[in-house]
Amino acid sequence: MPIATASMPTALTNELLDLLAEARSADAALRQVDRMRSLIAGDGIFSIQQNVTTAHDPAGEIRLRRFYSSEAERYPAGGTKRKTLTPWTQCLFVQGRVFVAEGAEAVAPHFDDFEQMRPYGLQSVINVPLLRGTVCYATFNVFGTRPEWQPHEVLGIRLLALAAARWVPAAPGLAYRFTDMSFTSPMES
Repeated sequence: MPIATASMPTALTNELLDLLAEARSADAALRQVDRMRSLIAGDGIFSIQQNVTTAHDPAGEIRLRRFYSSEAERYPAGGTKRKTLTPWTQCLFVQGRVFVAEGAEAVAPHFDDFEQMRPYGLQSVINVPLLRGTVCYATFNVFGTRPEWQPHEVLGIRLLALAAARWVPAAPGLAYRFTDMSFTSPMES
């Protein structure tokens, strides 16, 4: 069970920003981010997936490569997967919005590898798009063992994603593949 309180994200973010200023590598920085993630969100798995889609990949698909994993033995860095246009990809890659699902029934339809996750008790997720302009170049992913998130936990994870973004490079040759869809800003509605 996490020890987070409503004021904890602010204190942890201040501490994390100081630690990240001293980090000398992406791995060292992301280990600090993961330590803070576990304080905010409790048991679970943290990963960052880079969008490594190129112009040579099929239209309507994106290719993701795991850049960082808190569970490298189960989910090693470098692992890849392809995603098509789904409500999950639409939310993150087309609209540039945070995706939150609570409860196994809500998570399962969005992750084709959910049956592999189930034995670890993962039943909630927060995915934060890392954006450069309107292009989602990576996703910051926190899977939790709890059935629901508290608002301050979601805020804390979003702040961690912003702090981590500087350590996650955009993949060389990145080509956005959902070109038939327009990016919609929440500010435009």
